[in-house]
Amino acid sequence: MIALPTYAGRTVAVFGLARTGAAAVRALHAAGANVIAWDDNEDRRTEHAGAGVQLTDLNQCRFDNIDALVLSPGVPFTHPEPHDVVKNAQAADVPVIGDVELFAASKPSAKVVGITGTNGKSTTTALLGHLLKSAGRQVEVGGNIGRPVLDFPVLAADGAYVVELSSYQLDLAPSLVSDVAVLINISRDHLDRHGDMAGYVAVKRRIFNGQHGANAAVVGVDDDHSRATYQWLKDQGHANLIPIAVGQTLAHGVYVFNGVLHDRMGDANTTVALAGIKTLRGAHNWQNIAAAYAAARCLGLSSNQIATALPTFPGLAHRAESLAVINGIEYINDSKATNAEAAARALATFDDIYLIAGGRGKEGGYAALDPFLNHVRHAYLIGEAAPDLAAAFAGKVETTRSGTLGSAVAAATQAAQRAGGRPIVLLSPACASFDQFPDYAARGDAFCALVANLKNGGAA
Repeated sequence: MIALPTYAGRTVAVFGLARTGAAAVRALHAAGANVIAWDDNEDRRTEHAGAGVQLTDLNQCRFDNIDALVLSPGVPFTHPEPHDVVKNAQAADVPVIGDVELFAASKPSAKVVGITGTNGKSTTTALLGHLLKSAGRQVEVGGNIGRPVLDFPVLAADGAYVVELSSYQLDLAPSLVSDVAVLINISRDHLDRHGDMAGYVAVKRRIFNGQHGANAAVVGVDDDHSRATYQWLKDQGHANLIPIAVGQTLAHGVYVFNGVLHDRMGDANTTVALAGIKTLRGAHNWQNIAAAYAAARCLGLSSNQIATALPTFPGLAHRAESLAVINGIEYINDSKATNAEAAARALATFDDIYLIAGGRGKEGGYAALDPFLNHVRHAYLIGEAAPDLAAAFAGKVETTRSGTLGSAVAAATQAAQRAGGRPIVLLSPACASFDQFPDYAARGDAFCALVANLKNGGAA
């Protein structure tokens, strides 16, 4: 557990008792802080009752004698408007922070790698952790993926914390300084929580806050917003700026062209072939590889160490995850594709696709899918967004409104069996899950269970 000695004897409120909030309660309690906590979800409150935590309804609480409010990243901070608890804290001039800010305040001795981006940050984070572990380095991986940062053990100076950071977490971590900061890409997402695209970009750029000297900034330059961020850092005179790209050559940095990674971080042009890594298929994963590669080189790994470890990466669940090949049909779980840009990456990777898409739609629409709809034989639409997707696909690809995931899997399987060849049934929703599932993982798990039933001889 991360030690927080500066909070000993201080009174800290924690609002939201899910994964990160619960970790904050544990770390603050261990540090000797006076912790008061609340969650609007009664089940979560029940879980913490009697665990040495003072449960107080922070919606009704006065903040006069409270030193800080630790806010769950899922609670609105600025948009569409601050939660009432946030307003109450701000009215009393109480700082509103997140668990990552507590981690930053601990001033860890080990290197800190912060990784963000609209798409690909989980894969990049897990991949970098894998590369470092394969090289024998002491490393902890977590943040927005896996373990909360405050549950990390204390690492020595030669270790590394590899932390995935969402825009929500960056919004609540003003003093975090990453030894290596990685921005993979930026596309429209979470605009309801950041007001507009300018607000979203500004929050993503906070990954570079406080960097100085030898601190490295790894920046994707394949989209307009990231490219502008690279130029913004360059204009500021950032001393250690490393661009990454896919499909274009760079005079300096790391790029992938025709499936070959080129390392031009120094004077030499070192190359690494990426073909045949089944857990990292597609151009979008080449971008993730380039980002993880550049960060690993900044942390002292050699090209040979990285090239040796890449093929052994096990991949991540719900991210273009190949589940099974049944009667010649490959089933791929890409439930984490919760926006059109993410789903477009999967469509670009595969052919002969029987697509399952839908859920709760997001701002931005589905135009990002258009260039790759010629890879789709038929689309099976589920959830609230089915009518909008049907309209977006009209005249471009045939659709069926299946309604539920189970119906979509059955219909897609039957159509793929009739077609023959090497078809793919792909769950890549391009939508959030919250109309029918608690989160993308539950949606992906349901798809996995349906495929497992098929594999075991069950009916489609």
